Amino acid sequence: MGRREGGTSITNILEYNENVYNEHIPGDIDAIVAHKEVPEISWIDIVGISDEVFIEKIGKRFGLNPLVLEDIVDTHQRPKIDEYEDYIFSVFKMLYINNEQEIVYEHVAMVLMDSNVLVFQEMDDDVFKGVRQRIKSKSGRIRTRGADYLFFALLDAIVDNYFVVLEHLNHKIENLEEVVYDNPTPEIAQEIQQIKKEVLRIRRWIFPVKELVSRLIDTENPLITKDTKVFLRDALDHSLEINESLQIYREMSMSLMEMYMSNMSNKMNEVMKVLTIMASIFIPLTFIAGVYGMNFDNMPELHTANGYYYVWALMIALFIGMMVYFKRKNWL
Repeated sequence: MGRREGGTSITNILEYNENVYNEHIPGDIDAIVAHKEVPEISWIDIVGISDEVFIEKIGKRFGLNPLVLEDIVDTHQRPKIDEYEDYIFSVFKMLYINNEQEIVYEHVAMVLMDSNVLVFQEMDDDVFKGVRQRIKSKSGRIRTRGADYLFFALLDAIVDNYFVVLEHLNHKIENLEEVVYDNPTPEIAQEIQQIKKEVLRIRRWIFPVKELVSRLIDTENPLITKDTKVFLRDALDHSLEINESLQIYREMSMSLMEMYMSNMSNKMNEVMKVLTIMASIFIPLTFIAGVYGMNFDNMPELHTANGYYYVWALMIALFIGMMVYFKRKNWL
């Protein structure tokens, strides 16, 4: 997936009702705005939000507040929902896995109007393929519902794909657990730090969603019908489940570092244990060799005919005895 260069934007319009389906790319802004008054439901998908002049023109023609336009192009804007007299504005983070198995964070702004849903997104790729297919194939209830149901379907696609991202995250954490347990290395410590930052970053963008969905359920804005609120409750349940999973992954990522430090400490203890045993064995042997290596004339043992062999026998017996002792103590 690649970002659009040069500030260009491409608009795709999907227009439908129970019996009508049209999809096309409009030639200019006038052709886009013309769909504001059509009787069918219009999904106006604008890809590429770096062209602020184009976004401003679209916003003015659709009567969007200047603050809304600022939030549309601000890719660091936290998830939010603002209700206005004629529309509901929302910002979410769309998360998905790219071909390189990396988590992609894409800024998505949606505007719900009476018969239109405007979607502003950064890049071509998104998680809305299933929604497009349902509309095109006339499957499910989406072709018989209003713009608020389309808004829900898009939001639901974003929320459902959070599960895919969390599953990917869980797989990475489980793999790290195995590596940390079997072979902790300094490189693994860096990966643990990265996964901790990834979890916190995901949590930052996902955690507010449950409150925003709850607000949509509680709103008295006529743009959200009672029938759609029933489906929004399902999205709320998913959001709660996602937040619970995120909390678990956050704790798991934090415990990974504790496990790493513990295993590194255990490995160090094993090394120290081996060195201590080696020292314990060779200290008395070194002492014996040192005593009989002084070469004083008044040392009677130096003139013993078989003294050399006696010393070797003593050292070997001492070595074997210490090894047996350590073995019985389970130190080896």
